[in-house]
Amino acid sequence: MKRVAVVILNWNGKKFLEKFIPWVIAHAPDYTEVIVADNASGDDSIAWLEKNHPSVRIIRNLSNGGYAKGYNDALSGLGHEYFVLLNSDVEVTANWIDPVIRMMDADPRIAACQPKILAYHNRTQFEYAGAAGGFIDKYGFPFCRGRIFDTYEEDTGQYNDTKEIFWATGACLFVRSALFRKAGGLDEDFFAHMEEIDLCWR
Repeated sequence: MKRVAVVILNWNGKKFLEKFIPWVIAHAPDYTEVIVADNASGDDSIAWLEKNHPSVRIIRNLSNGGYAKGYNDALSGLGHEYFVLLNSDVEVTANWIDPVIRMMDADPRIAACQPKILAYHNRTQFEYAGAAGGFIDKYGFPFCRGRIFDTYEEDTGQYNDTKEIFWATGACLFVRSALFRKAGGLDEDFFAHMEEIDLCWR
């Protein structure tokens, strides 16, 4: 079995699979399995995937239970050492997996991790979803390095360091499978959004 499962949750997302999954496949190291977990899509995204990318493993969830349930159901049957939860609309680049896995291998205290995430339509600016790592303020409001509310920073290399964070974004979440299970997975009361913050808190 391969060590890392890159799992993309899909619901009627053929346009995203067409655009972005070729990059995921092209930049997947040999120790990585690319998996699409489908939340009972009504479009032809899975038929398209089977025809055009037969190397991708498909997990068919019985219903669209949202992000948390969709991932919990899909990951429950996987035995990989690491999970990478990757949004279907994220474009990955060369060497996006190796540095993170090397770092997590070297430090067993790291439960979860994320890379920097830049905006797709403005590559010099941080993306809303996670930016350069998440924190939470004394009032309980989450925020990110590189993005405060709806204000985004330009990426000038100011966050190229490795830093301990409070939460890693669910848009591209590296997590040890054993700790994901020990924490009870994602809380399914969160249909979409904030579930990764809750998981990392635990």
